[in-house]
Amino acid sequence: MRFILNWLLTSIAIAIAAYVVPGIEPFGPAEAWVCFAFTGLFLGLVNSLVKPILSVISLPVTILTLGIFQLVINSLMLELAGSLSVNLLGAGIAISGFGAAFIGGIVISIMCSVLGAVTKDA
Repeated sequence: MRFILNWLLTSIAIAIAAYVVPGIEPFGPAEAWVCFAFTGLFLGLVNSLVKPILSVISLPVTILTLGIFQLVINSLMLELAGSLSVNLLGAGIAISGFGAAFIGGIVISIMCSVLGAVTKDA
């Protein structure tokens, strides 16, 4: 049940990022909410499978930048999730460049934290 709640919260955060950040748009023949749901699913998978490996590999750079390099890793994970959802399922989000992914990663992280704190008792 917790997985479904996290998936829903991540999809809502992606929808908010697509609304706020220019350069992130739903892509594909499906409705926008389906695109956000597919991307949310892949973002959860990528964050649980790929991100820990990348974080360990980039630990020296993260220490040198006092943790700011994690924002770059979040951006790469968002781009990877959007790309996987579009290429594998035919619907997802299109990100125009790294700047949009960077700002989108920050917005999604903040919104997931806020939404997670609101639903912590649920």
